[in-house]
Amino acid sequence: MKRVITYGTFDMLHYGHINLLRRAKEMGDYLIVALSTDEFNWDSKNKKTYFTYEQRKQLLEALRYVDLVIPEEGWGQKVSDIKLYKVDTFVMGDDWKGQFDYLEDETDAEVVYLGRTPEISTTQIKKDLTGGNLITEHESVIEK
Repeated sequence: MKRVITYGTFDMLHYGHINLLRRAKEMGDYLIVALSTDEFNWDSKNKKTYFTYEQRKQLLEALRYVDLVIPEEGWGQKVSDIKLYKVDTFVMGDDWKGQFDYLEDETDAEVVYLGRTPEISTTQIKKDLTGGNLITEHESVIEK
């Protein structure tokens, strides 16, 4: 069985996340998602999530692509996770390109960076929501 692992916060789950998870799952038989805990997001990334860890975990577990969700509690756990779960392929978005190449030397896992879905991001969603930049199709028809 070929095992794949990816890491992330997966806050405000959207189709860009789904694309990444689908493509990661296509690389193997079993997909593990290491989900950043609320404490890790706040303490190490200075990031407050909209959904709690448990809520984000529940969303990921409902997806057919995801076989197992584990907590990501720190930057340094990747090597031990890969060894513990006997991972064959480590996958991240290409905005991290080059950052995790060392894992190939420290483990037997292949490191793959997948292209992001360009027109969507959690950051953009949050900006649109706070900036009032969302215009529904219904509203644009009324204005005409």
